[in-house]
Amino acid sequence: MTGRLVATYDLDVQSTDSIKDVSKQMAQDLASMYNGNEPGQTPGLLPQPYYWWEAGALMGAFVDYWYYTGDTAYNDIATQGLLWQVGPYNDYMPPNQTLTEGNDDQGFWGMAVMSAAEYKFPDPPSGQPGWLALAQAVFNTQAARWDPDHCNGGLRWQIFTWNNGFDYKNSISQACFFNIAARLALYTGNSTYAEWATRTWDWMVGVKFIDNNYRIYDGGHIEDNCTTITPYEFSYNVGAFLLGTAAMVAYSNTTTKQQSDVEMWSERVDGILNSTEQIFFFGNDTDDRIMIEIACEPVNLCDTDELSFKAYLSRWMAATTKWAPWTFTRIKTLLSNSAVAAAKQCTGGDNHRMCGLKWANNSGEWDGTTGVGQQMAALEVVLANMIEQAEAPVTNGTGGTSAGNPSAGGSDEGRVDANGRLYGPIATGDRAGAAICTIVILLALIAGVIFMLMDETKTVADNWASARSTASGASGLALLGAGKKKPSNEEKGKGVAMDCSSSTDTGEKIPAVYAGGKLQKRSSVQELNLHHNRVSAPPGAFNPAPDATITPNRRSSTNSIAQRASVLRKQRQ
Repeated sequence: MTGRLVATYDLDVQSTDSIKDVSKQMAQDLASMYNGNEPGQTPGLLPQPYYWWEAGALMGAFVDYWYYTGDTAYNDIATQGLLWQVGPYNDYMPPNQTLTEGNDDQGFWGMAVMSAAEYKFPDPPSGQPGWLALAQAVFNTQAARWDPDHCNGGLRWQIFTWNNGFDYKNSISQACFFNIAARLALYTGNSTYAEWATRTWDWMVGVKFIDNNYRIYDGGHIEDNCTTITPYEFSYNVGAFLLGTAAMVAYSNTTTKQQSDVEMWSERVDGILNSTEQIFFFGNDTDDRIMIEIACEPVNLCDTDELSFKAYLSRWMAATTKWAPWTFTRIKTLLSNSAVAAAKQCTGGDNHRMCGLKWANNSGEWDGTTGVGQQMAALEVVLANMIEQAEAPVTNGTGGTSAGNPSAGGSDEGRVDANGRLYGPIATGDRAGAAICTIVILLALIAGVIFMLMDETKTVADNWASARSTASGASGLALLGAGKKKPSNEEKGKGVAMDCSSSTDTGEKIPAVYAGGKLQKRSSVQELNLHHNRVSAPPGAFNPAPDATITPNRRSSTNSIAQRASVLRKQRQ
């Protein structure tokens, strides 16, 4: 039990000064958990137990902090981290992470630099890739991985075959890709990005990862063509799709100017927002609902990753209001309620202001937990209450200055094939060199065989005659055959040696409820040597609802909400 402490923060969400004061202190405490800018440390990496992808999300939080407050205190940290982790091909596939990297991991870094471009975060130094070019590189490498041969499309969770989860297609990988594609379409006006965003949405609906009520489920395995859906729901999925649909509304308004497209994407914004409020906010109605990570928070089973998910929902709900302005009043109310509740329980740690996870239905008491995820979530939801005063995101046509590169990432041969990353593309010179080496080895082998067959007591002519006689007989064939080595099974599958990475050595973004299942991201050897100590959440905390027909309303999908309300209330008790 944690003792009841007097609230450190007295947040007034109607006061910009109050929001800035509280967020400044929250940002200080969040930055204290990051040491990548210290001597001997690696920029852009968090210490254990945090994974690589969350460091990218943290850089995005520092970008957000500057965007809302104008305070440059963490700009250098964000710039350094975002540029240090780009990798040799400037596509967020750094060597220290590549062999264990997932599409969703890469996607979080891509979304962070996309925000930097939209918010006019100070451009990188001369000679470094622009924020826009980095986002384009992430998009290009992921588009190359689209997999039409399994489940008729979609991205796999993992990039390379040796990672557990390569046979799984999850919603967050699609959400990151969709989010980046939609925002690139809006920023650049390039219809190719919009086409990919539409393709991703249609695929999600086609495999029923997004159902008729706009609920978004975790994913499915390719073995059964993604037909057995993992029913768990997480807030970062709905947040990423919500912002992406809002970007498509803005793109349709400013670029295609097709009213039917505007109405279609507007309906999708409303549908996702409706399901988001009903599932990820606790309370009776909009006026008193507070954000909750429903899959794990009520049963105290959120893992390291899940502790941060509310940060992204807060971030993307606020950003949605800029491109779908009719959502402002509703979203602002939900975020204000949540910010007040979040700040009230930040009484932990030695400084009595560290934040926990639980904001809803806890009487303002700190839950006894601290960490990057909890602190980042509280900071983001507080910052979000300044969205009305914040400048609108820019595009190439409205003042954007970030340098782009439409072909960025295209030279990375390892974006799909790891051998290409390790050894590079095979060029003509490589083939010529290989041929020369082969000839030299063969000549050396022949010389060795001749040497072994020679009798030092005979002349060269006698040895030659003896060799011809031996080679023509059965005994010579047997002798040659005896030198052959049969393939050994023990030599198969050595593959590429991989260093254990901080991002995946115990399983990356694997919900606690999957801890004992096939989605664990570690090798069979690790499985034998490690004991996973997560406790599984009870399955079916929110089981998929039967498909229901959506009332064709371009602004609100309220029928599905009414049908779900009684069930949701029972499940939250």
